[in-house]
Amino acid sequence: NSGVFDGMKTQKAKKAITAKLAEISSGGPKITYKLRDWVFSRQRYWGEPIPIYFPIDFPEGVEDSDVDPKVDGCEHTIRFDKPIPVDEADLPLTLPEMEDFSPGDDPAGCLARAKDWRYFQKDGKWFSRETNTMPQWAGSCWYYFRFLDPKNGESAFSPELDEDWMPVDLYVGGAEHAVLHLLYARFWHQVLYDLGYTKHPEPFQKLVHQGMILGSDGEKMSKSRGNVVNPDDVVEVHGADALRLYEMFMGPLEAVKPWQTSQVSGVVRFQNKLFNVVKEAAKNDASVEMDEETTKILHKTMKKVTEDIENMSFNTAISAMMVLTNHLTSLKDQVPREAAEKLTLMVSPFAPHLGEECWSLLGHDYTLAYHPWVEHDEALCVDNTVKMGVQVNGKTRGEIEIPKDADQEGAMAEAMKVQSVSNQLDGKDVKKIIYVPGRILNIVAK
Repeated sequence: NSGVFDGMKTQKAKKAITAKLAEISSGGPKITYKLRDWVFSRQRYWGEPIPIYFPIDFPEGVEDSDVDPKVDGCEHTIRFDKPIPVDEADLPLTLPEMEDFSPGDDPAGCLARAKDWRYFQKDGKWFSRETNTMPQWAGSCWYYFRFLDPKNGESAFSPELDEDWMPVDLYVGGAEHAVLHLLYARFWHQVLYDLGYTKHPEPFQKLVHQGMILGSDGEKMSKSRGNVVNPDDVVEVHGADALRLYEMFMGPLEAVKPWQTSQVSGVVRFQNKLFNVVKEAAKNDASVEMDEETTKILHKTMKKVTEDIENMSFNTAISAMMVLTNHLTSLKDQVPREAAEKLTLMVSPFAPHLGEECWSLLGHDYTLAYHPWVEHDEALCVDNTVKMGVQVNGKTRGEIEIPKDADQEGAMAEAMKVQSVSNQLDGKDVKKIIYVPGRILNIVAK
């Protein structure tokens, strides 16, 4: 029944029909956009009042001066078809003081009960204010601008601060924000840009979507499923720092991850181990110096944590601090104070209470919040030696650690010191040596 379109798959048929319509000038392709939930009014008290009012009609023969629509029983008609904007000189329009702002039964909303506010006279005529309120998007869609200049009573924000601070460097929000606040904020920003209030055509420079934390069953948390985890319960048992650390240690920020309360104990052990390391360091004076291995691990950790924070890779930053903490623990009572202080500074953004406690334990009388961030030495982050596998006839038989610039002869000398390698070569002739510096040593023998 579809003529030339018979037998076509749906997508192919859509394109063919659209092309045919365009060919006969009866239609054609068109991109349409759908906005979600753009209903810009609410029947509640809390929200921005809408600066619109309407004229009022009274029965024929009744003069405005003879009636008062605020009085119950006064017959009148509000002309909602003739909206009038509030004069700019009369802005901002403020909400009335109300003792009872519950919704009530009136579909016009609770503001309809504030008759002294709703009805007013102007030039001898009665008018009625809009009783719906905005859904608070009127503020949240441009709040980042007001944050620049919150005490400015003359304008929303000054051009100087717009120049200094905008656009926003980083926006962090869930994926649902992409079709709600993020989209609407951009609409408002574009209007402000077109009107010349801001010099910046775009509001945000970078967007990061944090992943959702699922219930322990791998499903989205909901009361109906009974899998909701109350963070207050975790804080009560393990403390706020443990909650923060576990949330960041679960995996990449953008990934969807299931919550496992039993695994919180892992970061609690890390906290305790770090605190004990600092406690040992606090007993020592400056005479306990860092050896070369500790110095290198410390500077590698400082570099890793700094870069990971910038990249919002919090899980790997915590992992690096765990490695450093384990190393310092192995030093027992010879933990250098410098290493402990650097570790304390690094952990403080992740576990602020633990950081402040350790900082105080190290003898500081003031908060670490104002102390400069750690700085690494790039030269100390470069390994002079490299570990590499040793293969005999293509199978890994051992591992050696040699200077990065070691030649084949030096690599073979170290390989022969490895018992498992020498055993494989015992009684055999070496036919070929494949050596890739820093990567692999493969010995072919028969």
